[in-house]
Amino acid sequence: MPELPEVEVTRRSFADAIRGARVTGLRLGKPLRWPLGVDPETLLGTEVGAVQRRGKYLWLPLPPRGGLLMHLGMSGSLAFLDTTPAAGSHDHFDLHTDRGLLRLTDPRRFGAVVWAPAMEAEPVATLLSGLGLEPFDDRFDGLHLHAALSGRRVAIKQALLAGDIVVGAGNIYACESLFMAGIDPRLAAGKVSRPRAEKLAAAVRQVLGQALEAGGTTLRDFRDAHGVAGSFQMQAQVYGREGEPCRRCATPIRRIVQGQRSTFFCPQCQKR
Repeated sequence: MPELPEVEVTRRSFADAIRGARVTGLRLGKPLRWPLGVDPETLLGTEVGAVQRRGKYLWLPLPPRGGLLMHLGMSGSLAFLDTTPAAGSHDHFDLHTDRGLLRLTDPRRFGAVVWAPAMEAEPVATLLSGLGLEPFDDRFDGLHLHAALSGRRVAIKQALLAGDIVVGAGNIYACESLFMAGIDPRLAAGKVSRPRAEKLAAAVRQVLGQALEAGGTTLRDFRDAHGVAGSFQMQAQVYGREGEPCRRCATPIRRIVQGQRSTFFCPQCQKR
């Protein structure tokens, strides 16, 4: 699934090129998770504004008609093309502009493109309302994390994945952040001390920053809007390395399942 780094890499790969473009057409393929919510004809002639990201969502402003909220789902990707190739069976949304074609490809159709008159209006407001702080927000620090974890009995890995404390720490990045902070993923979230919360907050920021620099993670088919794959998977310390020696202490990396997701960790370096 594309996580925050992959979505941000995607945004950066086409945002400047499409800003100021005029919408000349809109094609809908097979239904996605939710209906578009507007007559496509009403968006013709609008000018694309500055593309924004909130969590794993992208907001494509189309003033004065509002904008489009996009989500890549489990396996979706956006491409910004100079040409207009025929749509394939998995190409479910095309935004034609005078600068190129923005196309959403999503084999599993868990992605979404939804219109709203503003980010603060429905249905977008509800979709974004439960999101936590952005990881690079100055307010996301050890104090915030420690307070948000207080009283939670769920495992710390699950608390990070929930997304209501901080967005972006998806499965890969939660595993890597907990390793960097030396915290066992099975530790109850409410038992994370203030000093360890400081380390974990810093680790989340550092891991996500490294992932952005690496162009995201490509495990299967992630590509940015120009078809470029990410390389963070080559830097992973624990994720996907079950049975391989820890690069710090040589203890074999373990894999367990938490909430139906694979968790990778070093039983020596990460403590409860």
